[in-house]
Amino acid sequence: MQPKYHTICLIILIVLMSQVRKVSATETITPQAETLLTPSQLISDVLTANPQLEVAQATWKASVARIDQQASFDDPMLSYTMAPLTIGNGQTDYGQRIEISQKLPWPGKLGLRNEMASHKAEAVRETINGLRLKLSATARSLFADWYYIDQAMRINQYNQTLLTEFHAIALSRYSTGLASKQDALRAAMEFALLEHRAIVLKREQRSIRTRINTLLNKQPDSRLASPAALGQVSALPAVELLYEQALYARPELKVLAASLAAAKSQSELAIRENYPDISLKAGYNSLWENSSKHFTVGIGFNLPLFQAKHRAAENEALAQIKQSEWQKVDFIARLREEIQISYDRVDESVHVLNLYQRKLLPLAEETLEAAKADYQSGKGDFLNLISSEKNYMQTQLQVEQALADTHRRLAELESAIGHIQPLSVNNTLVSTVQ
Repeated sequence: MQPKYHTICLIILIVLMSQVRKVSATETITPQAETLLTPSQLISDVLTANPQLEVAQATWKASVARIDQQASFDDPMLSYTMAPLTIGNGQTDYGQRIEISQKLPWPGKLGLRNEMASHKAEAVRETINGLRLKLSATARSLFADWYYIDQAMRINQYNQTLLTEFHAIALSRYSTGLASKQDALRAAMEFALLEHRAIVLKREQRSIRTRINTLLNKQPDSRLASPAALGQVSALPAVELLYEQALYARPELKVLAASLAAAKSQSELAIRENYPDISLKAGYNSLWENSSKHFTVGIGFNLPLFQAKHRAAENEALAQIKQSEWQKVDFIARLREEIQISYDRVDESVHVLNLYQRKLLPLAEETLEAAKADYQSGKGDFLNLISSEKNYMQTQLQVEQALADTHRRLAELESAIGHIQPLSVNNTLVSTVQ
């Protein structure tokens, strides 16, 4: 009796140890939850790593360095002259002349040059903000592509599962003589088409990943985290409010304002160029026999006699002022057009998205369930079931396409306004993938 008792205990112990090993192995191989990529994170990474911004920053620093150059005096001039025949000549003293001079621009010229260089540097700085805005819109649009291709692959996998189920149902009905073998063959053919589509989607996914990694200054095949869900777009502000915001936010308008200020400074400087610059001089000249004439001081200035050159410079500056003024007028007109068109496209996309999510997708799902029930009960044919499945899959894709399009167009609107932060997004979303 005792050996039997020990045997039972040993068996129980072995079973318990095997269960512990299973639990331990499960805990070991369970992967940690992947950190999903969000649009804001992608934009932040792009604005940190993209080399175009480094180029723009270097250009701006170069323009800032020109400010001190324009606002500084010219280097003083030192000249030395000697009389070589007086060297070693005991009859005469060694003859030499030393002179130092400093050019002093007419009062106000240096200040105007400083202003002009500062305004040009400000214009370059605003082009950096414009580049940041462009990169942000590109990153947001590419994220929508990344999200869509991820959802398309999930939908494809889900529909492969559905077709596997339908294939099993068709085989079961065929084995009982309730259906034709063509049903099972049709399911297998549709499944093969989905497998081919999965290969195409994988290639498209690699292409999008390459474009994103290029923005991030990474290797094309660098791993990229799966995308987080795209949020639903809530109500947008009035278009007139967005237009007013754009007048203050668009970097291009600030570039034009800085360019206009630089042109006005240049115009004033062109007028000041009609006045002479002064040169102060001091020197020592031993060539004079009278020692009281050895030390000299003097003053010199240029003579702006050729007025045609100066008038041409003034006319050029005035033309640049007019150019900047009309560029601003033209940009504001095109800005209103850009915002209105982008606004209407977002509004249309939201309408299409709501149509698919609230009406067409539920109807497609209900139609598929009805076709499946009819086929299983013998009331419907397999062709109708396959047609319903394809319609359901297409509607799923159209929902995700509409959502991605909405975010792409929202990115265009945000760029038109001058926003880097999302304009109007609710981060809650229910995926269509079961």
